[in-house]
Amino acid sequence: MEVYKFIVTGKVQGVFYRKFVSQKAMAKQLEGYIKNLSDGTVEVVVVLFDEDVAMFKTILHEGSPLSHVEKIEMTVLKEDDLVYDGFEIRY
Repeated sequence: MEVYKFIVTGKVQGVFYRKFVSQKAMAKQLEGYIKNLSDGTVEVVVVLFDEDVAMFKTILHEGSPLSHVEKIEMTVLKEDDLVYDGFEIRY
């Protein structure tokens, strides 16, 4: 398992994108968080098995009906001392 950080660019704020992604992540019992960033992007940090990365990227790309994802950047976090209790929306 690795901790992945995604930065999602596009029309992803004010369109229920965070709620959509968090509901899908909770349904799959994933741990992590999603939050809006001040530059209009959305940050997602999630704990995944390697085989689940493609599935999660599909969720991120699909987004809510009103959203439009233009780009998804992914990095693996080497050191993650955060404690996760399910998947949450952060503000």
